[in-house]
Amino acid sequence: MTDIVELKKVNKVFGTNHVVSDLDLSVKEGEFLTLLGSSGCGKTTTLRMVAGFEEPTSGSIMVEGEAVGNKEPFERNVNTVFQSYALFPHMTIYDNIAYSLKMKKVKKSDIAQRVGEMLEMVQLQGYENRYPTQLSGGQKQRVAIARALINRPRVLLLDEPLGALDMKLRKQMQLELKRLQKKLNITFIYVTHDQEEAMTMSDRIGIMHDGILDQLGTPSEIYEHPATRFVATFIGETNIFDGAIHRINNNMASIDIENGLITGQSDGSFEEGDYIAVSVRPEKMKLSKVQVEGFSLEGVVKDFIYIGSVMKCIVALQNGNEIRMERLVGETLPGIGEKVYPYWDAQSAVLIHTKADTVFKTIENAPLAV
Repeated sequence: MTDIVELKKVNKVFGTNHVVSDLDLSVKEGEFLTLLGSSGCGKTTTLRMVAGFEEPTSGSIMVEGEAVGNKEPFERNVNTVFQSYALFPHMTIYDNIAYSLKMKKVKKSDIAQRVGEMLEMVQLQGYENRYPTQLSGGQKQRVAIARALINRPRVLLLDEPLGALDMKLRKQMQLELKRLQKKLNITFIYVTHDQEEAMTMSDRIGIMHDGILDQLGTPSEIYEHPATRFVATFIGETNIFDGAIHRINNNMASIDIENGLITGQSDGSFEEGDYIAVSVRPEKMKLSKVQVEGFSLEGVVKDFIYIGSVMKCIVALQNGNEIRMERLVGETLPGIGEKVYPYWDAQSAVLIHTKADTVFKTIENAPLAV
């Protein structure tokens, strides 16, 4: 697939606030790409720069191979859907959807045909004579999407379009949006702070943090192989252990941490003495009644949290830190107050490069592997 949107070394500065820093991003034709991050990370500003509502402080943006820095929003082959819907309250649904075509002086017969196609696509046939105040939130969002798609843009930009909907309706709309995107083969660039939404809908996810693109990859790559500590802790739940690599033997790393020794599998980019963070997802965590070779963690089962089909087990370690393990309801688990020895398969741990100042201050006093 060819790249339809390209951002090269894009920066955006508001006063002394560097909102987007040296952003390089290529979006493929027909791709559903989501920019995910917490508030203030630069994701919406990035979307607005692609749309033409903001100008980059530096860098270049290309759409369909053409630089768009000097083009107004209406001159770019992109359309935007906002969280607020931005529908005209005094216009019928038909007139809202047809608005841009009327501005372009398209023939009435062509407008009627295309509006009909859009209404069918978003499953709102029969609603054309209603007004926005007569629609539910989900219906209003579908009208906003139809209005954006009627121009047949190559790229659709969506800025938290489902944020105002309740959870049940939001999940339904996620599936509808994904279905529409695949049916039309239009490139979607989607902005959200909702992790589950991004994981459900996206072909690829770009994780933004403090104006920097921390990682770009498929949902499984982002979850299973986080590139930074922020990505590991932002996507889903994880257990983080800070430490230093004491020894590497056949890509098996022995890691000294504050309260003992753990083991992980190195990918070849680590050396003995490196400071690292080790991420282990709760579903990868295991508990033993006896100490396991390569691990010296020890703790006591503190609590259980029931979440439908999953049971979360909270274990308090000797230093007071807590770790979490997940199991399907019905699986055998130790009792509250029982002493356990946490461990995991070495390949289940993700080793992440970090800085010395993020590691526990007591690391120099940690027991060394022998």
